[in-house]
Amino acid sequence: MSDRLKIFLLLAPALLIIGLLFFGGLLIGLMRSFNYMPVIGLTDPDLSAYKSVFTDREFYLSFLLTFHIAFTSTVISSILAVGAALLLRRQFVGRAVVNFLFQLNLTVPHLVGAIGILYLFSQSGSFARLAAEWGMIARTSDFPALVFDPYAIGIILQYVWKEVPFIGVIVLANMQSIGEDYESVARSLGASRWQSFRHVLLPLIFPGMLSASVMVFAFTFGAYEIPAILGANFPAALPVLAYRKYTDVDLAARPEAMAMAIVIAILSGVMIYLYVRYSRRRIRT
Repeated sequence: MSDRLKIFLLLAPALLIIGLLFFGGLLIGLMRSFNYMPVIGLTDPDLSAYKSVFTDREFYLSFLLTFHIAFTSTVISSILAVGAALLLRRQFVGRAVVNFLFQLNLTVPHLVGAIGILYLFSQSGSFARLAAEWGMIARTSDFPALVFDPYAIGIILQYVWKEVPFIGVIVLANMQSIGEDYESVARSLGASRWQSFRHVLLPLIFPGMLSASVMVFAFTFGAYEIPAILGANFPAALPVLAYRKYTDVDLAARPEAMAMAIVIAILSGVMIYLYVRYSRRRIRT
C-alpha cells in the first residue's frame, strides 16, 4: 500500500463527514433556492427566487456594503499585520511580552470584541461620555457615529482589531523562517531599506500573507454576527439580509433566502479568485 493511499484512508472518515455536511447542506439550499420545498407544497422548481433577488435594489446596496466591509478590513489588516511583523522580528527589551500581547486577542471571540466596540465607540459608549465630560463635545449624541453607521466603521474596526494578529502571526513566522540574509545581500549591493523590502522580502512573504488575507476576506464577506450587532438596519450586510429573509413568518420567502445564500457563496468564490489573481499580478510589477 502506497503512502498516498494510506494518507487518503486515514483522512477518509473526516473528509466524508465534512463533505456530507458541507455538500449536503449546499445541495439542500440549492434545491430550496429553486423553489422546491415539498413540505409546504412547492413541488415545481423555478427561478422565481433568483429573479426576485436580482431585481431587488436592497440586494445590490447590501452587496456593495458587504464588499466594502470585507475588502477594506482585509487591506487594512494586511498592511498593519506586515508592519507589526516587521517590528516584532527585531530584538528589543520586552519583545516576548509585546509578542504575547499582540497575539492575545486571537483567543477572544468575535462576539466579545463586537460588544467591546459597542460599549466603547457608540454614541452612548465610554468614549462619548468621556468626551462630553471633558468638554470636547456638548452632549454624547455629538460623538461621531462609528456604530450603526452607513459606512460600517464599527464593523471594520472590529475586524481589523481581530484579524491583524491572525495575519501578523503567519507573516511573522514566514519572516523568521526566511531570516535576514537576503535583505543583507540586497543592502550590500546598494539597495535601500524600502527597495530591499519591496523587491526582496515582500515577494518572499507574499504567499503566506495572501493565504491569510484570502481567509480573512472570505470570513468577513460571509460573517453574520458582527454586522448584525454593529451594522445599520439599512442597508444591511448580505448575510444579515439573507437571515431576515429566512426567518420571515412567510415560509414562501425562504427560497429567496436560500437563493441569496447561494449567490453569496458564488460571489465569495469569484471575488477570492479575482483578489488572488490581481494580487499576484501586482506583486510581479
